[in-house]
Amino acid sequence: MSVLTQETRGGRTGSLAWLLVLGIVLAALNLRTAVTSVGPLLDQLSAGLGMSSVGTGILTTLPVLAFATVGAITPSLARRLGEHRLLLLALVTLGAGLLIRASVDSAPVFLLSSAVALSGGAVGNVLIPSLIKRHFPARAGVMTTVYTTALAVGTMLAASATVPIERAADGNWHVALGVWAALAVVAAIPWLALLRSEPERDDSRVEATPRTLVRSKLAWAVAVYFGTQSMIAYIMFGWLAKILTDGGYSTSQAGVILGVFTALSIPVSLVLPSLATRFRDQRPVVAGLVAFYVIGFLGLWFAPSSTAWVWVLFVGIGMGSFPLALTMLALRTRTAATTAALSAFGQSVGYLIAGAGPLLVGVLYEATGGWHVPYVMMLVVVGIQLFTGWYAGGDRYLEDEDGGLPSQGDEERAEKMAV
Repeated sequence: MSVLTQETRGGRTGSLAWLLVLGIVLAALNLRTAVTSVGPLLDQLSAGLGMSSVGTGILTTLPVLAFATVGAITPSLARRLGEHRLLLLALVTLGAGLLIRASVDSAPVFLLSSAVALSGGAVGNVLIPSLIKRHFPARAGVMTTVYTTALAVGTMLAASATVPIERAADGNWHVALGVWAALAVVAAIPWLALLRSEPERDDSRVEATPRTLVRSKLAWAVAVYFGTQSMIAYIMFGWLAKILTDGGYSTSQAGVILGVFTALSIPVSLVLPSLATRFRDQRPVVAGLVAFYVIGFLGLWFAPSSTAWVWVLFVGIGMGSFPLALTMLALRTRTAATTAALSAFGQSVGYLIAGAGPLLVGVLYEATGGWHVPYVMMLVVVGIQLFTGWYAGGDRYLEDEDGGLPSQGDEERAEKMAV
């Protein structure tokens, strides 16, 4: 029985819908706090924990590994536990991991608890697009806008507020990291209330799984598109400050530009999903974002000294490919189950692809002593993004491509289950 059917009988459909929206927003705010709260304190953490360079490397690689591995098994866990229960468990896991790592002075325990926290975030990454498809199929664009904007706000908040919190706590990084565990506890509250509204599942139906998508061209196109946009994002977050200082900017100027670059994700996330869902074909949006990338990278490459902030704005708009990629998870599928499978497959493969980007740029920069070859590499990645996005953005559905996926009648059932 659907959530809507259950609650309509009690006359509380509207309140349930708003509770779901609140739950999605609060969960999304938490999905990157375990990642972006660490970077600003990395030096203090290394010194306080006695963490070696190897340990620091592991810490910065953990997000990609967790998002890829745990994300892949999330649909299977959701089928066994239910989506509402699993997201609640993910938020509790996230909060527990954040609390433990903020309380210890041991590098191995800090790394292990970080992995626990990131596992909770990985589950949320996959589940929320599926929840949007299940409960809001007719409003996927609006809800994806809400989701990606909350995700961007949470990402920026953890990155920008952690250091001020540490300073207010007299330099205590334990307090600065522990604050984010409290946010996870708050996010779990709506999902406690939603446990009784867990949709019933039809176990007689054969549902899509990430494994069934391995032979799907559309699934691979979505995965590589997701991976290339994530690779560019990781490269820019990791290397933009160095690019700017090498171009003649001071460290403080580079920090300001990086902050503006990060904040730009919020207005971009507000616009892109709703814009993309106005059309059945998202290829013009894919091409437009690639054009912004190309202009931005060419500007940074050939005119970095005085107008870098202009080119950074172009790249920041191009990074609207992230909310677009998340929107495609719902637009290219007919049912919540297939959305979950595509979300798991696309994000797992995508994050594995993305993780190699910053390392490869570092190797190329070190080997050549400049940015020419890294820029060529980034433009090649953008070219692959255009190629795969052109296919993924076309008006087609995953269920129609592979006869083994559930399709007949599923769209009508999804509409009846919607809030």
